[in-house]
Amino acid sequence: MKKRILISGLIALIGLAGMSFLLRDPEVPQVVLDAFAAKFPHVKKVKWEKEADNEYEAEFKQGGHEMSANFDSDGTWLETEVEMKKAELPDAVKKAIQREFSGYDIEEAERVETPDLPLAFEVELENEADNTEVEAVFSADGKLLKKKMEKESEEDDEDKGN
Repeated sequence: MKKRILISGLIALIGLAGMSFLLRDPEVPQVVLDAFAAKFPHVKKVKWEKEADNEYEAEFKQGGHEMSANFDSDGTWLETEVEMKKAELPDAVKKAIQREFSGYDIEEAERVETPDLPLAFEVELENEADNTEVEAVFSADGKLLKKKMEKESEEDDEDKGN
């Protein structure tokens, strides 16, 4: 009986410690926290990460979706990404992927919103044959807006003796 109470107490203590860690992050400027709260007033549980010297990313769930929002250090909203299923991509985007990136598989898909671009779709693509990864952004009508390619990692180079 004492063992069960002790275990329950430890679980509760760990849970409270974890919650307090998630709820306060002294490294995130108050202006950024305020900007996030204004844009996403119903979100209570947020995980913050520092993306760059002056950029912060909040990861959270809203409406059953995994989301992230980026803000610069003065609280200016930069971007929101919403994870989505590959099947939910617009047909025009799927056709553009087949046309522009034949041989690549969709690994992840997200709906993206920025101040300059109210609706876009970011996809992570992988070509296992040549170990190439691409991050591509498309407009809703399938126009390729930008892409970033990455060739095999250094670890892969070491495996091949290069």
